[in-house]
Amino acid sequence: MKPLIVPFFISHQGCPHRCVFCDQRTISGRGGEFPADEELRAAVAAAAVSRGGRPVEVAFYGGTFTSIPRTEQQRLLGVLQPLLAAQVIASVRISTRPDAVDGESARFLRDHGVTTVELGVQSMDDRVLAASGRGHNAADTERAFSVLREEGIAVGAQLMPGLPGDTAESSLASLRRVLSLGPSCLRIYPTVVVEGTELAELWRCGRYTPLERDAAVSLCARMLRLATEAGVPVIRIGLQPTEELEAPGTILAGPWHSAFRQLVEGELWCELLLRLTDGIPPGSGVRLICAPTRVSDVVGQRRRNLERLATERGVRVVRVDTVPAFPPFDLEISHSGGTVTGSLFP
Repeated sequence: MKPLIVPFFISHQGCPHRCVFCDQRTISGRGGEFPADEELRAAVAAAAVSRGGRPVEVAFYGGTFTSIPRTEQQRLLGVLQPLLAAQVIASVRISTRPDAVDGESARFLRDHGVTTVELGVQSMDDRVLAASGRGHNAADTERAFSVLREEGIAVGAQLMPGLPGDTAESSLASLRRVLSLGPSCLRIYPTVVVEGTELAELWRCGRYTPLERDAAVSLCARMLRLATEAGVPVIRIGLQPTEELEAPGTILAGPWHSAFRQLVEGELWCELLLRLTDGIPPGSGVRLICAPTRVSDVVGQRRRNLERLATERGVRVVRVDTVPAFPPFDLEISHSGGTVTGSLFP
């Protein structure tokens, strides 16, 4: 069962410098101040009431947790120890940089109930990391994975396709290299240009060109497919919409969309639609059958997939039916000449 996450955003806290793409306060919509003890307890208490049987997980996002003063780490995690002991919360998650983890810090996290660490990997291409001002390299990521897993801590990874110097090929190579390390989960954030960042200035002077939306959707669809086939859950694709992020003039360029993941999943279903209709004569009308939860993905945002099917195959969808027990990644297409079936992840 997925946990109910109680998030605390400590934007930029502990970060040694500002990466070219980053403004966590705008991206998260939070100021980044450390929560007070009572704030922590109150948020957990509220979650415990509304969790509906789900386990509760406290998460510290947005900063470099292992680089904030140890006294502050001890305070934040110390407040949670009685709650962990009483099983009010089940786990703790933090985010940090790959070069801010060593054996001693990993043991400290383990001893204070941290079960998952999300690493801001962003890329496994050292040239891309240097161009983005990350201050670490791919070897740091591999070391961080190793020391954390030695302490029994699950490791998630965040990737950012479309950074300066990145290509589709290097993004996919980064993903494959991360998958080889055995992450517990992935987040994929295609790079967007946020006002007030160094990347915004690079974009203004023509030294950075972001991914176009369609290219980003196609690339992230390939990344989602690879991760899913490897058995690694992708828990986020695209930035979480916030009031600050959606304010006019905040995002200057790049593949921003408030429902980016839906576009990505819709792309995978469109590929399946096109593959299954390859032998159906143009002008045919077809009936689709899928799981109830997949209708919007199969149809595509604003019926995009059905329009592409009509344009590229000359095939018209006359009806979409659902079957409650239908496999969630399967699709059936019926037409006058018979029935074809296929799976999103064969």
